[in-house]
Amino acid sequence: MDQFTLNLIVVGITFAIYVGIAIWARAGSTAEFYAAGQGVHPVMNGMATGADWMSAASFISMAGIIALAPAGGYTQSAFLMGWTGGYVLLALLLAPYLRKFGKFTVPEFIGDRFYSGGARLLAVVCLIIISITYVIGQMRGVGVTFSRFLEVSTDMGLYIGAAIVFAYAVFGGMKGITYTQVAQYVVLIIAYTIPAIFISLALTGAFLPQLGLIGDYAPAGGDQAFLAKLDQVVTELGFTAYTADTPSMLNMFLFTMSLMIGTAGLPHVIIRFFTVPKVADARSSAGWALVFIALLYTVAPAVGSMARLNFTTTMWPGAVTGNALDQDAVSLDAIQNDPKLSWVRTWEQTGLLVLQDLNGDGKIQYFNDAKLAAENKAVEGATKALADARAANADAARITELEAALAAANEARIAKGAEVTVGGQTLAERGWVANEVVKVDNDIMVLANPEIAALPGWVIALVAAGALAAALSTAAGLLLAISSAISHDLIKGSINPNISEKGELLAARISMTFAIAISTWLGLNPPGFAAQVVALAFGLAAATIFPALMMGIFSKRVNKEGAILGMLVGLVFTSVYIFLYKGWFFIPGTEVYADVPANYFFGISPLSIGTIGAILNFAVAFAVSAVTKAPPRQVVDLVESIRIPRGAGKATAH
Repeated sequence: MDQFTLNLIVVGITFAIYVGIAIWARAGSTAEFYAAGQGVHPVMNGMATGADWMSAASFISMAGIIALAPAGGYTQSAFLMGWTGGYVLLALLLAPYLRKFGKFTVPEFIGDRFYSGGARLLAVVCLIIISITYVIGQMRGVGVTFSRFLEVSTDMGLYIGAAIVFAYAVFGGMKGITYTQVAQYVVLIIAYTIPAIFISLALTGAFLPQLGLIGDYAPAGGDQAFLAKLDQVVTELGFTAYTADTPSMLNMFLFTMSLMIGTAGLPHVIIRFFTVPKVADARSSAGWALVFIALLYTVAPAVGSMARLNFTTTMWPGAVTGNALDQDAVSLDAIQNDPKLSWVRTWEQTGLLVLQDLNGDGKIQYFNDAKLAAENKAVEGATKALADARAANADAARITELEAALAAANEARIAKGAEVTVGGQTLAERGWVANEVVKVDNDIMVLANPEIAALPGWVIALVAAGALAAALSTAAGLLLAISSAISHDLIKGSINPNISEKGELLAARISMTFAIAISTWLGLNPPGFAAQVVALAFGLAAATIFPALMMGIFSKRVNKEGAILGMLVGLVFTSVYIFLYKGWFFIPGTEVYADVPANYFFGISPLSIGTIGAILNFAVAFAVSAVTKAPPRQVVDLVESIRIPRGAGKATAH
């Protein structure tokens, strides 16, 4: 059976299961649509939370970022520390208290706690912005996976994914999504760990990838540590050592904190804790979710590092048992004819992997050409200008002018190559022009990993199904959060408080349909690869929702004026800082500054700014509350009822 057919069968079976579960668990009331009737078992809710939380960013992008990070893998471990640490914050500080509050949505809590329809409305706006930003990454992940494994365009993959989400999320609501996510968790965790086990056995001889990461490199006879081998190979090719320390500890700290408090403020994860019967179950399901999440997150560092080594040794076969430059780079002939390298050809067809023999020697040299960045950009610009002119049928004089500009840019790059060294020789001496792996998208590393390691076809198909499960499960949770915010908090909470339950349920389904359409459209032109886009959503959640929830639960003095102004400052400050580097509302070409460290204010990346936004939110809220009227007595009583267990008496002396 060919690989395409196998992919189609495995993915088709999983999709049929998801839709079947949605039909079986179709929501018949608003309670079932928003909170699954608050009757989900803690273990199942923990598993569903794990699937909801482990998005396409976790499954597809995170290991790819760790694998290909220019600054080394250690710097990108912030994703691991931030996301898992944030979940601990959520489990300890928010989940049980919000469940005790007993309502359906995060904006509803904020509106009641801060006794303000305006606060509730602002929370709706923040939630929608966060969720839409986050869902872009999920739709991107769906498109990337479909484009490779089902051999359709990325755009068509987005449309198919949107249709599947529509089938089980719009009709099933939280009830259908919960039980579908349980199935999706099983699929994604098996799909992630099985290839990792195979690859760990091949590279280190260790069955557990976690142990393989700190084990010895098997192809060299076990005389060298795996990470030492990886460092040796990448540094020989001019890249930063994989285990190198971070170049900016401040930025890494702020980024990790942004991810942590952003995780704890993600609305689609928080609402999962409204689905269990009682407060104790919220704590229990949070613990189970952490166990299920750890099964993937402790494997991810091994997957990323092993993917990087496998990719590099594919490009430089001599690196398997010796030094990379002891043998020639992989040849174009091998890429075209060797069955073991068929994955290169198939990923090239997606446009996510681009190889180009720039020096015409029939080989593909993969190395770090960062010192040629300016020259490479000039060549790229001149090439595009010439292609555009030819496509527009420009006159001969203009074509000649642009050809001369391209020739000059190429000559400048070659001249610079006489100064840049790799492995003790200049590029000019080696006859190299530039890195001939022109593009390798971070998002393909996990998906291509089984193919690079020559694993069986059924493993490759399973990874495709797992990637889609990860993306679709989180997309469904986000779309439900958007839908409930619009139908329950906006329509019923502000526009039409007397709407019937049937009308509210219809409004929720219509809202989700529009949210699916918008997220699909945005997924066609995302502002970055999946995990990067998701990191932006985490920054916004960190600067808006998390501080409001924390102050709402643990402070009796913060009032509506403080909460509203705090959220506004956090939202505006964080959004503007991100837009300065990513483009206004993520529209390409509208960015004010290039997204490079040299342009960052105080060295703070736009992905890390959520921490500063959160600090400003807290500061403004407390400052404004200190000079305005204290909350009314009933609100203070509400805070105490949420925080203090019922039936507890005062401590007595003994």
